[in-house]
Amino acid sequence: MPAKDIFHDTVKNALVKDGWVITADPLFIQLEEFDIYIDLGAEKIIAAEKNEQKIAVEIKSFTKPSLLYEFHLALGQFIDYREILTEVESEYTLFLAVPQPVYETFFKRRLIQSIRKNYQLKLITYDIDKEEIVKWQS
Repeated sequence: MPAKDIFHDTVKNALVKDGWVITADPLFIQLEEFDIYIDLGAEKIIAAEKNEQKIAVEIKSFTKPSLLYEFHLALGQFIDYREILTEVESEYTLFLAVPQPVYETFFKRRLIQSIRKNYQLKLITYDIDKEEIVKWQS
């Protein structure tokens, strides 16, 4: 099983504060000979619809010197995981969780916004200190 990101518990706590129930830590999916571990699986009951929404969350800290390199790795992983979720006909919607300071600086750049749009990268922005979800972006 892969190592947890340094902000794993931060994001987990933030999701719980936001009304999500953590259902998998990590979310394990097996496809052919591949064992996939997405950081978290969570669900939320939507009272008005009496439905449940399920999300899979891949957590990234972006603490290395090259944010662009980390973004390349995160984007590739996101694309792979989204394809795997589609292949196994999962009900989960995949999100990438990123720290608010990284979103406010790096993710607001025009090139990164364009890539996000082209690859339909869904984001959760989280506050590290408050352990809260700041923004959801589909």
